[in-house]
Amino acid sequence: MTMQVISVPSTPFAGQKPGTSGLRKKVKVFSQARYLENFVQAIFDTLSGQQGQTLVLGGDGRYYNDVAIQTILRMAAAAGFGRVLVGAACWWVVTESCPRRRPAP
Repeated sequence: MTMQVISVPSTPFAGQKPGTSGLRKKVKVFSQARYLENFVQAIFDTLSGQQGQTLVLGGDGRYYNDVAIQTILRMAAAAGFGRVLVGAACWWVVTESCPRRRPAP
């Protein structure tokens, strides 16, 4: 299967800054055009060496979860992740775990 990577211009959103437990916002905020994509790409941009690595992704199954997961799966493929483990019935939080217990960038 051949995939095509496309670039989509974006600009920062005010208040789009993760805390220690990720970016917690209402669905109305996350579902704005390019909001989720912009945030996920910012996380991917802080990573190094993700080529071929595993990304763990999950949500609690509520509204917008399916749309967000499909979006993140496409972005993970474009970013070069080797596989994505998708869990069911998890909390819906977008965050980054860093080695050595340092704060997320």
